[in-house]
Amino acid sequence: MNLVAGKVALITGASRGIGRAIALRFAQEGAHVAFTYLSSVEKGEALTAELAAHGITAKGYRSDASDYKAAEDLVAQVLVDFGKLDILINNAGITRDGLLMRMSEEQWDTVITVNLKSVFNLTKAIIKPMMKAKAGSIINLTSVVGIRGNAGQANYAASKAGIIGFTKSVALELGSRNIRSNAVAPGFIETEMTGDLNEKAVEEWKQTIPLKRGGQPDEVADACLFLASDLSRYITGQVLQVDGGMLT
Repeated sequence: MNLVAGKVALITGASRGIGRAIALRFAQEGAHVAFTYLSSVEKGEALTAELAAHGITAKGYRSDASDYKAAEDLVAQVLVDFGKLDILINNAGITRDGLLMRMSEEQWDTVITVNLKSVFNLTKAIIKPMMKAKAGSIINLTSVVGIRGNAGQANYAASKAGIIGFTKSVALELGSRNIRSNAVAPGFIETEMTGDLNEKAVEEWKQTIPLKRGGQPDEVADACLFLASDLSRYITGQVLQVDGGMLT
C-alpha cells in the first residue's frame, strides 16, 4: 500500500538528518520528490540518485528557503518540472544557541529568518496552485522546544512557536479549499547534529523520556507521511509530537 503514490512532495532542507529521512520515506511510498539543499551539489546529486532508485521522479534544487523571491522561483520551477504540487514539507532550519544575555541581534535574526520566514515564504508561494487544485497538505516541522521553551534557545524556541501559530492560522484560512495544515514537533532525535553532544549528557536526557531512548529520523518521517496521506484527511491545524512522551 503506497500511501502517497503519484503525489508530488516538495521538502526543504533535505540534504541530511530529518529532511533526508522524510525524502527517502516518501520516495519509498511512491511520491515524486522535489527537495532543496544549501550544502554541496555532490550531496544533492547523490540524494537525487538514491531517491530515483525507488522508481519515482526526483530532483534537487539548490535554493535558500529564507529568501522570498527564491522561494517563489522554486515553486514555479517545481510546477514546471513536475506538473503539480500536492505536499509541502517545511523542514529547513538552523540553531544559533546562546543565553539571551549574550545573544547577538544577528543570532536572533538569522534563526527567525531561516526557521520562520522560510515557512511563510514557501507556504505563500504554494497557496495559489493548491487552491487551484482544491487539495493539498502542508506540514511544518516545529519542535518540542517551541511548545515548552528551552534555556539557551530563546531564538529557536520563538521561531518554532511561531511556526505553530502560523500552522493553525493557515489551517483556518485554507480548510474550506480542502488544504490541510499541520505541524510535527520532534523531541530528541538522533541525527548527525546530536552525535557531537556529550555522551553522558545524552544518556541522562534519555532517562527523562518515558520511552527511554532518543527518536530516529525515520520515526519523524513516518509522522509526516501520515499527515501527507489520506489517512489524516480529517486532521488539520494540529501539532503531532514525536517525542517519546517527553512532554506528556
